[in-house]
Amino acid sequence: MPTLPLVVEIKLDGWHLFSAQLDLCGGAEVELRDLRREVSAEVPKRLDSATLASHPPLAALRKLFRAAGCDPTRYRPSSEALLRRLTQGAEIPEIHPLVDMSNCLSAELAVPCCVMSDGTFTPPMCFRAGIAGEAYESLRGPFSAEGKPLLVDSDGPCDTPITGSERVKVTANTERAWLVAYLPKGVVSVDVAAEKLSELLRRAPVATVRSESVPDRL
Repeated sequence: MPTLPLVVEIKLDGWHLFSAQLDLCGGAEVELRDLRREVSAEVPKRLDSATLASHPPLAALRKLFRAAGCDPTRYRPSSEALLRRLTQGAEIPEIHPLVDMSNCLSAELAVPCCVMSDGTFTPPMCFRAGIAGEAYESLRGPFSAEGKPLLVDSDGPCDTPITGSERVKVTANTERAWLVAYLPKGVVSVDVAAEKLSELLRRAPVATVRSESVPDRL
């Protein structure tokens, strides 16, 4: 089991990582459905697909991607891909309560978020650029991690802020998971991420927070 709180060594300049261990609760399906709809409906009111790339968090993420060796016009941050769909009238889909909450947080903060099922990864954790030949089985299929911002554990790649990993994905049986938000320093703070997650969980209490990252350790 991961040590609480989850501590990640960050080797890429300009990033913070916020993490929270979530325990799934029963109920609140209606509240979560309403939350997905409300968050989705708010996005086109404040963002436009034509100018999305200039939105401060997304503009900062694009710079950080380039610094890691990744072309953000070819491999978009997952938050940008999500927001593009929402600005065009799509809704955050129903997948799993913990994944849905992560997607709502991503849409609200405009930063990539992932959910890793508890027990599927082994600390120590590190966030760095992918090296030559590094790859993993993503939710989209085989994915080259070379030159991408990459979260790894002692067994190898776990996630990128582009696409999730089959190894750590949430399943129908997942009751505890780690939510990780990839934050551009100076644009979205760890405290803001924690506050927004708390707000979303008040609106749709599908999980309780078992542990959060400590800002001064990230």
